[in-house]
Amino acid sequence: MAELVQRDFLDAAVLARLQNLPLFARKPMLGSVAGRHKSPHRGSSIEFAEYRKYVPGDDTRRLDWRAYGRSDRFYIKEFEADTNLRLCIVLDTSGSMRYGADGITKLDYARRLAGPLAYIAARQGDAVGLTCASEALVREIPAKRNAAHLRHVFDGLSEARARGETGLVDALHTVASKTPQRALFVIISDLFVAPEELVPCFQHLRFRKHEVVVFHLLEQAEIDFDFSRPVRFVDLEGGNSLLVDASVIRRTYQEALQRYLGCIDGLVQDAEVDYHRVSLEETPVEVLARFLLGRTPKGARR
Repeated sequence: MAELVQRDFLDAAVLARLQNLPLFARKPMLGSVAGRHKSPHRGSSIEFAEYRKYVPGDDTRRLDWRAYGRSDRFYIKEFEADTNLRLCIVLDTSGSMRYGADGITKLDYARRLAGPLAYIAARQGDAVGLTCASEALVREIPAKRNAAHLRHVFDGLSEARARGETGLVDALHTVASKTPQRALFVIISDLFVAPEELVPCFQHLRFRKHEVVVFHLLEQAEIDFDFSRPVRFVDLEGGNSLLVDASVIRRTYQEALQRYLGCIDGLVQDAEVDYHRVSLEETPVEVLARFLLGRTPKGARR
C-alpha cells in the first residue's frame, strides 16, 4: 500500500492519524471472503447470535452442554458470520463542485475524503469502487479487492473534473440497480438538487439493502451569505449569472437555506441515511476521524 500514497489528496500524516480507525458497516453485508463486517448469514465468529435446536448433521462441537444440562435438550450456538464489504464511492463531479474558498474547491475537498476512505477500506481487505457523476456517469469503476485496482480508483479521483449540470439523481438510481449485492455507498456532494428528488433515490438504495452515507459539502459563505456589496453570482452548471445586492436579499436567502437544510434533515432521517453536513473550513482528517469513530462498535474501541 505504501507506494500508492503519492497523490495530492492523500497525506501520509492524515493516513497515519487514521490508521487505527477501521471502517465499519452498520448493516449486515454480503461479501466474498471473511472480514470484519456482520453478515446476514450465520457462521464462525466470536459474537453470539442465538440458540437453535440441534438437527442431525450439525457440528457437535457447537453444542451447548450447559443448555443440555438445564433442559435435557440439544441446542446449537449460532454466531454472527463476519465478511468483507463493498465500498462504493459516488463522487459528484458536476460544475457546482468547482466552488470553494482559499484555493480549495469542493471537488478537491471531496477527493481528500474519498481517497483516505478508499485506502482504509482496501487496507482492511474490503472491495472499493468509484462512480463519478455529473450530467451522466462520467466514470464507473466496480468494487474490487486488490492493490492494482485501488490504484485505478485513485487514478479516477485524480482525473475527476467538475463540469456540467447535476446528474446525481440519475446516477444514484443507476448504481443502485447495477450493484447486485449489499454495499456501503458513500456519496460526496454539495447536493445541489431539489430535496424531493433525492427521496426516491434513497428509497431505491434502501430497497436494494444498501447502506448509505452522505457527506454534504458546504462552504461557510454559502451558509452565512455575509456579503456587504453587490455581487455577481455565476451558475457553475451553465445557467445565467445574476447581479444582486446581497444585503437586500440576505434574510430571504437564509430563510430559504434553512428550509432547504430542514428538508434534507427530514428526508435523510426517514431514509435512515448516515448524513454528515461538512463545512469546508473543517479539516478532512477531523471529518473522517469523527465519522469512523461514530461507526466503531463500542466493543471494538480502544
